[in-house]
Amino acid sequence: MGTDSLLDAHVTLAWVTLGGNGAAAIWALAAHRLPRLRARALWWFVLGAQLLLIAEIIVGVVLMAGGGREVPGIHTFYGFVTLAAIGILFSYRSQVARAKHYLLYGWGGLFIAGLIIRTMIIG
Repeated sequence: MGTDSLLDAHVTLAWVTLGGNGAAAIWALAAHRLPRLRARALWWFVLGAQLLLIAEIIVGVVLMAGGGREVPGIHTFYGFVTLAAIGILFSYRSQVARAKHYLLYGWGGLFIAGLIIRTMIIG
C-alpha cells in the first residue's frame, strides 16, 4: 500500500471513526432517557467505534513511520489524547453507578468525537 493510498485510508477512517463514535454517544444518551434503547448491541457498537479509533491511530503511526510524513506535533498529541480518553472512560466505568453508564459513555463519546474533530482540523 503506497503512501497516498494509506493517507486516503487514514482520512476515510477518520470520518468513519467520527461517525461511529458520535452515533454511539447519541445512542448512549438516548438510552439513558429511553429504556427501550438499552440493548447489548449498544455496548458492542461502542466497542466497535472505539476499536475504529485504535485502528485509525495505528494507520496514522504507520503513515508517519513508514512514509516519513511530517505532521504537526499537536495532531499527534490530540490523536493520543483521544486514545487516552477511551482508557479514562473505561476506568471510570467501575466507579459510576450502572444506571449512569449511559451518561458516562454518551458524554464521554461526544468528548471523543470532539477530540476527533479537533485532530482532523489541525492535521
